[in-house]
Amino acid sequence: MKAQQFQKDAEIKAFDREHRRKIRFNIGKYDAAVTAGLKLYEHHELARDRAAYLKAQALEKLDQYLLQFEAAFTARGGRVVWARDAAEALAEIGRLADQHQARTVVKAKSMTTEEIHVNKYLTDKGIESVETDLGEYIVQLNGERPYHIVTPAMHLSKADINAIFVKHLGTESTDDAQKLVLTARHLLRNKYTSAEIGISGGNFLVAREGAVAITENEGNARLSATFPKLHIAVVGIEKVIPQLADLDLFWPLLSTSGTGQQVTVYNTVYFGPRQPGEPDGPEEMVVILLDNGRTNLLAQPDKRAALRCIRCGACLNICPVYKNIGGHTYETTYSGPIGAVISPHLSGLPEHQHLSYASSLCGACTTVCPVRVPLHNLLLLNRKQAVESGHAPFEERAAIGLWRWSMGHRWVLDVLPARVKDWSLSFLLDQSGWSKRRAALAAAPQSFREMWAEAMSG
Repeated sequence: MKAQQFQKDAEIKAFDREHRRKIRFNIGKYDAAVTAGLKLYEHHELARDRAAYLKAQALEKLDQYLLQFEAAFTARGGRVVWARDAAEALAEIGRLADQHQARTVVKAKSMTTEEIHVNKYLTDKGIESVETDLGEYIVQLNGERPYHIVTPAMHLSKADINAIFVKHLGTESTDDAQKLVLTARHLLRNKYTSAEIGISGGNFLVAREGAVAITENEGNARLSATFPKLHIAVVGIEKVIPQLADLDLFWPLLSTSGTGQQVTVYNTVYFGPRQPGEPDGPEEMVVILLDNGRTNLLAQPDKRAALRCIRCGACLNICPVYKNIGGHTYETTYSGPIGAVISPHLSGLPEHQHLSYASSLCGACTTVCPVRVPLHNLLLLNRKQAVESGHAPFEERAAIGLWRWSMGHRWVLDVLPARVKDWSLSFLLDQSGWSKRRAALAAAPQSFREMWAEAMSG
């Protein structure tokens, strides 16, 4: 059971002081940068309102905007593939890899390709798939999934990264961060020029102009999309925005909320394959529009707002649960509050309904979301759906059933002696895990009704 494994892993991480020290240190640096970055906004709340409105409007007219994007993109020689699920997306990537006789693929940082497990698929086909984002490259070397939506290697210290390089690359041990970066850069440079295919995600799909907008800090996405003859962009259908001019709102919001930057270092808009007279770019560009459960959310008006997410990572950085148990504990592509909200709908409610309970419901995630996704409300709606669908654990259903029955038959509580009540409380709390870290609870020797009758008779 994933829920049981989650509880075990969460307990281990919550009591791992070194892990918590690293996360608090790294998130602390982001918190300071974000606080400074937000001061540069004159009307930050107005920007959030506008962004939330535009994303909501885009979702209401998603079919129209996606068709508009396809028409504009294909008019310049690009090709659009509609993938209902991971299998269809991977099949298209495999077909293109076979067509181009690909031996090496360079990948820019992309959560959608993590979601459909592109690396594993290509490796199984005998194709080398290389992550080119430094953080992604490090966790790929170490055989891990990304730890954070924005910062894949957030859980690793400089010493950890050095140990990974020594183990997997045979480099000399060093505590010089610059040397570590240069090592990765040197190894990756040749990959860009030799790869037949470059794969990226996309931060935004621009409907009117038919373009894919990508924001990054290292330039690896540009290199992955420029040198190979084929550029494949795997983008979730919810990433659409109405027009190019809207990027002046979304790019700063994304960067400031996630890392505190006014804008990320590299912001590129891809309108399709290389055009006549252009000196560089891919000969062919294919955009795979990925559904993979997104229309499940779109069909639920009360939960649809989750699709407004622009993957800034702000909700992870502020979440007290994430900061204690870490990203890998979630065992999903998307961790933290947004992961707890969308994973049950993208990957299955029965396997992931427990994630919606991994929250204090403090609402901090909602307060920092740049597109005003009401995350804590959506977590409650997920819990409600899990219960109504019969996915709640047996122990929980039994406890609630017993409580409901006893409240409807109040006389039972008066008849039962205190020791029986204590045993019942102890049993239920043991089953729920309450007693593991807390003192035992005991029923009062007298019920309220008995105390009231005694007071009135006196």
